Amino acid sequence: MGRMHSKGKGISRSAKPYRRSSPSWLKVTSAQVLEQIAKFAKKGMTPSQIGVSLRDSHGIAQVKSVTGSKILRILKSQGVSPTVPEDLYCLIKKAVSVRKHLERNRKDCDAKFRLILIESRVHRLGRYYKKAGKLPPNWKYESATASAIVQ
Repeated sequence: MGRMHSKGKGISRSAKPYRRSSPSWLKVTSAQVLEQIAKFAKKGMTPSQIGVSLRDSHGIAQVKSVTGSKILRILKSQGVSPTVPEDLYCLIKKAVSVRKHLERNRKDCDAKFRLILIESRVHRLGRYYKKAGKLPPNWKYESATASAIVQ
């Protein structure tokens, strides 16, 4: 299946290991991983950034194989999960940066077009998350208040 707003049709992706148990050479306990996740979350890292940091710095390939639950579920149980889902947050951040670029470069027609595409993805994703119950039913994306969401 093709991409939403581009020409690509690729299906390239990484493959997860077949074994669901943690590797025998990994000597980290579940409590230590939970502690690391909490520490990274307090620094303001997103769940995917936490996963990348644990993989690259601490040798933990899959958090679920060590702890039994995923990073976002761990963050929710500790009460430090993000209010807006991460993919929606990244799209809003991109829309804010394109809008900021357009304030400086009014005649950039390609950026205007791309902003329309980005914001349509934001609306579509917001509609999905409202239906799924991850966002409140009265949540609405507005370009004027989007920069407050991003900080």
